[in-house]
Amino acid sequence: MNIGEEEIYRFILNQIDSVPQMEALLLVWESRPKKWAENEIAERLYIGIDAVRNIMQELVRRRLLAADTQQSAKQYFYESKPEDLDGLIEAVAATYRRDLVRVSTFIHTKASSAVRDFARAFKFTKERD
Repeated sequence: MNIGEEEIYRFILNQIDSVPQMEALLLVWESRPKKWAENEIAERLYIGIDAVRNIMQELVRRRLLAADTQQSAKQYFYESKPEDLDGLIEAVAATYRRDLVRVSTFIHTKASSAVRDFARAFKFTKERD
């Protein structure tokens, strides 16, 4: 599957809000089918449990990861998606490894998802004459 740079950056723009969120997604994706507890992710990414909880909830909400609530502590894992999304995440991971500074800068400089959603609500289209 040949995925272009534009598609990769569109995914990052629309689905990734922070570098820790990208790191969490790729950590879980690259270690599939392993299930990760919040404390394991926090230790691996050097961030607090509350931040991990928020990040993981958002990734689950966006259906990029899944949560196993059968255990006493919630665990997160990558559930195989349609081939096109699996391929896209693989391309995103390769781009992130290859162009870490560029991708990180892109994530840091884009508007937050809340700002983008707010802007979309007020987007007007020009009426045809």
